[in-house]
Amino acid sequence: MEQICATGIAARLRSEWDRNEGFGQNHMALKFLGQDFEYLRDRCLQSGCLFEDETFPAQQSSLGFKELGPGSAKTKGVHWKRPTDFCTDPHFIVDGATRTDICQGALGDCWLLAAIACLTLNEPLLHRVVPHGQSFHQQYAGIFHFQFWQFGDWVDVVIDDRLPVRDGKLLFVHSAEGAEFWSALVEKAYAKLNGCYEALSGGCTSEGFEDFTGGVTEMYELKKAPPNLFSIIRRAVERGSLMGCSIDITSLFDMEAITFKKLVKGHAYSITGVEEVEYRRNLTKLLRIRNPWGEVEWMGPWSDESKEWREIDPSVRSRLHNCQEDGEFWMSFSDFMREFSRLEICNLTADALQSSEVKKWNTSLYPGEWRRGSTAGGCRNFPATFWINPQFKIVLKEPDIQNQDECTFLVALMQKNRRKLRREGKDMETIGFAIYEVPKEVRDQHCLT
Repeated sequence: MEQICATGIAARLRSEWDRNEGFGQNHMALKFLGQDFEYLRDRCLQSGCLFEDETFPAQQSSLGFKELGPGSAKTKGVHWKRPTDFCTDPHFIVDGATRTDICQGALGDCWLLAAIACLTLNEPLLHRVVPHGQSFHQQYAGIFHFQFWQFGDWVDVVIDDRLPVRDGKLLFVHSAEGAEFWSALVEKAYAKLNGCYEALSGGCTSEGFEDFTGGVTEMYELKKAPPNLFSIIRRAVERGSLMGCSIDITSLFDMEAITFKKLVKGHAYSITGVEEVEYRRNLTKLLRIRNPWGEVEWMGPWSDESKEWREIDPSVRSRLHNCQEDGEFWMSFSDFMREFSRLEICNLTADALQSSEVKKWNTSLYPGEWRRGSTAGGCRNFPATFWINPQFKIVLKEPDIQNQDECTFLVALMQKNRRKLRREGKDMETIGFAIYEVPKEVRDQHCLT
């Protein structure tokens, strides 16, 4: 027991030393599976051979295990090809990375694509995930790399550019532009990080937000939303926060069912803009929303073809109005509150915010585990054992506004590597936390933990 404890302490100290040296931060990301992008690329350029990633091979196992498993209809006729094999002039990024570069394919990862679409609105954030200097023309060696935040550390994931293709078209995410492949390669790198493509099927946009930024997500049930929610959304846009929204389903038959006004239930959308416009002498609050499918748009008021656009200032209309079937649309805030069920906002930490920001979040990470017979005390329905759950004491020292008592903090839980276990029939566990105020009379007392 003593040796195990000592090893654990040593590992924790080693981790703290590494972090103090900068390892695990975005500029010194950890090398996933020990693969060094620059070394591997240089070796391929010297040999004249295109990179082939043996750690995530162009095989059935990298697609999936059940719906995308061997013999499934969804994988019939699928071949792994490089963009240079089926596109005459492939590009990594064309005219900048935009929201229309992310169109969903045959994989149920709309939650991930909604997060990527939001990422394109913030170029500094985007280039933390998608490093500069990658190309199909200069120093092309069939190798690319991307960076994701994983449980406190940034990791650099190397991939080759062999992508699943059927009938000459990408099977999964693709760009509306056609000859642009950064979004398909990001999806592949994220699939590698999680074990296979099928591991990405189903999820919450907040998970993608956090893995792209290291931020902390808060969620609002719109039926119980605070009265100042529009102001919260507007401030979130100004802070560069990422936002997603969705409509709850009542049964499996509702999944991706399309309402008569062309909204999709159980589907992840991203919020990409907020405006107030003068309409009939009143200010109308608007939100810009995007469907990762790249099509199927809201058909109600303020949609692309709606009459409301004809009754606002022409200069405002020309700035905001876009009549294209690109999956992006405007709708009034009141309709948004009525039609959608949930809003997710990812608050960026100091690590991701620009230095010009006045207020920043400070973050603390507390690793822990629920171990049967030791630290797994169950929920509050089990009062006799609830107290043995992991406990953390948090002291808030700096108020939001000087000389006031209020101090905002967010608490979030993460589950490590659960997507990788889907192949074994496991998924996310049901977990939670409770927050208690320490009574004033014992606040200065120190307890052994």
